[in-house]
Amino acid sequence: MDKTTTLKKFGTFGGVFTPTLLTIIGVIMYLRLGWVVGNAGLLGAWLIIIVSFLITLTTALSMSSITTNIKIGAGGAYAIISQSLGLEIGGSLGIPRYVSQGLAVTMYIFGFREGWLSIFPHHTAFLVDLIVFAVLYAISYKSADLAIRTQYLIMAIIFASLVAIVLAAYYGSMQNSINDALKWGTFQGSIENNFSGSNFWIVFAVFFPAATGIMAGANMSGELKNPKKSIPIGTLAAIGVSFLVYMMVAYWLARSATTEELLNNYNIIIDKSYFPPIVIAGVLGATFSSALASMVGSSRILYAMGRHRVLPAGLWLGRTDKTGQPRNAMIVTGALVFLTMLLRDLNAVAPLVTMFFLITYAMLNVVVIIEQNLGLISFRPMFRVMKWVPWLGLTTSVLAMFIINSTISLISVALVFLVYGILLQRKLTTPFDDVRSGLFVSFAEWAAKKSSRLTQRQERSWKPNLLVPVRDPETIRGYFSFLKNVAYPQGSIKLLGLASKEKCPELGIQINKLSDQYKSADVFSSWAVIRTEHFAQGVNFANQAYRGSFIKPNITFLNRSNLDTNSEGFSEIIEEAARLQLGVLVYAQHPDNEMGQRKVINVWIRNRAPEWKISWDIGNLDLSILVAYKLKRNWNAKIRLVTVVDNKEQAEQARHFMAELIDHARLPKTEFGIYIDNFNVLIKNPPESDLNIFGLDPHPNFVFMDKMVDETQTTCLFIRDSGLENIFA
Repeated sequence: MDKTTTLKKFGTFGGVFTPTLLTIIGVIMYLRLGWVVGNAGLLGAWLIIIVSFLITLTTALSMSSITTNIKIGAGGAYAIISQSLGLEIGGSLGIPRYVSQGLAVTMYIFGFREGWLSIFPHHTAFLVDLIVFAVLYAISYKSADLAIRTQYLIMAIIFASLVAIVLAAYYGSMQNSINDALKWGTFQGSIENNFSGSNFWIVFAVFFPAATGIMAGANMSGELKNPKKSIPIGTLAAIGVSFLVYMMVAYWLARSATTEELLNNYNIIIDKSYFPPIVIAGVLGATFSSALASMVGSSRILYAMGRHRVLPAGLWLGRTDKTGQPRNAMIVTGALVFLTMLLRDLNAVAPLVTMFFLITYAMLNVVVIIEQNLGLISFRPMFRVMKWVPWLGLTTSVLAMFIINSTISLISVALVFLVYGILLQRKLTTPFDDVRSGLFVSFAEWAAKKSSRLTQRQERSWKPNLLVPVRDPETIRGYFSFLKNVAYPQGSIKLLGLASKEKCPELGIQINKLSDQYKSADVFSSWAVIRTEHFAQGVNFANQAYRGSFIKPNITFLNRSNLDTNSEGFSEIIEEAARLQLGVLVYAQHPDNEMGQRKVINVWIRNRAPEWKISWDIGNLDLSILVAYKLKRNWNAKIRLVTVVDNKEQAEQARHFMAELIDHARLPKTEFGIYIDNFNVLIKNPPESDLNIFGLDPHPNFVFMDKMVDETQTTCLFIRDSGLENIFA
């Protein structure tokens, strides 16, 4: 919306109360309420009305609570859910709801046509549909203001039709006694099934769509002067008024017509009224107003999704003209309605409309349940509801779905999940904060509290969480992929910047970008910068501080690729890591041979003679094999266990040890090489590999490290266990 846009805003009465009331008091009241009373009796009909309005009332209360806690944008329920649970969930409901609301427009047009043909039976059905569509579209396209003013006229007509009913009662239409009227129905069925029987829930399913119009006003959220005030007041007032109307009209019907008349005559309200023509006008007005509200409301949902780029061509759909009207969204909505009109019969998809309304109701209640239970200080609604209200709304919405049609309910839910999956792949950028951050933090806090009570080792839940000290971000690019493959998919990388006071700000910017690159590669990453002149001291302080964190590092990564400068303080860091029970991984990259083809990983095992026996503790070997296994998985490589022994007897012991190790550690695609040789001789011509992994002594021998890189002509890793890993777990 540009600076020249002048959008007219609506108040509570015109923007919310009127469209909501006219959508609820619709064609079902005029043409099906009599049939409902005929089947269920007055008591049954009243119960159906109460249950239906209870479902919508609880949802309206939840919606009122959440709208008084956020600055709601355009799109009504879509906006509420998106701003609370994210664009993916909002869009997964908004897209099918938009389509279903378009279908609802077509069904209202068909309903108008049926009423029109009952007066003028010789008119062409499709021509009536076409003219009604053209008038609807013209009013909607012109402006929401014209649509609202049109609805004022329709409201006057509907009010007049209700007056005609009151006058009929006043002049003696209620001939049945109260005792005859106040009874439970016999559920005889309908003309269509030759009165072969029905039941309470079938009749409920027929009536319930009458109560699903509570979103008509909320859909106009982007064009309300004060949505926080108008949506709760307007929606709840419309529900209250329409509930009283339905209850009183049901009572009037039970007192004014026989059961046979109610069951056989869908126009019983018209025939029993004081002035039938005005009631016929009410029927036509009710269907027309519902179609108009749905046309205007659906285009606003599409416009809102366009603004958030949920849909393709979102930039185009999210545009408005200089008066603030979403013309492009109206064009698409008009095309959708016109195409569905060509189907001529929407009975097969009509239940979907109700289902998507109910799914939306359920999710609105879920939003409030989440907000209430997170206990975040940001949830401070001006309109508060008791905790049982959204639970009742959620439960009754889901039950209503499966009572009405369980098959269509499952199809509807499947469609929502399908759309959610598609939107999740698009990696939408959310332009606003939502409650998911609070939800995930609450889960993390719960998990932290639970895990803190467990034993310290937690070997089965081990994941590589690396602390990576960084002095120069450019150097890490040489082993960026290696770190990613060690951590992916469930591990993490904590980047620790170490710099002087002057260089800290610049280093922070660079490390932040580097962390984002790991996140883009689906590796969880965080970063921090420590102001220090001493490398080892900075790393040790960080490791000490991180011991109190939830996702704490369990491996300290040290880079020794630059042999001249990168070993400063390594001994001190390795000693402190042992005290803190942290693993250590020293990376020494060969200058001419980075990682080769990434097909074979050699893990070197020291000669364990005379104790080549498998036990739960296999010494400083667990972390080496775990890291090798992670790389094997991500490289699609194979592991080779390599050892050098003194004689054939030791070779046989080593062979038995390695076979058991591979079996107990569950290591597929793993072979072993046992050599009766001198280690210093073998290392000059080692088994071919792309990476060699060696154990790391508590007091590292850097000359040995340099020699291994030079002799093997490969990148080498030198690894020391923390004592908390276990390859057998």
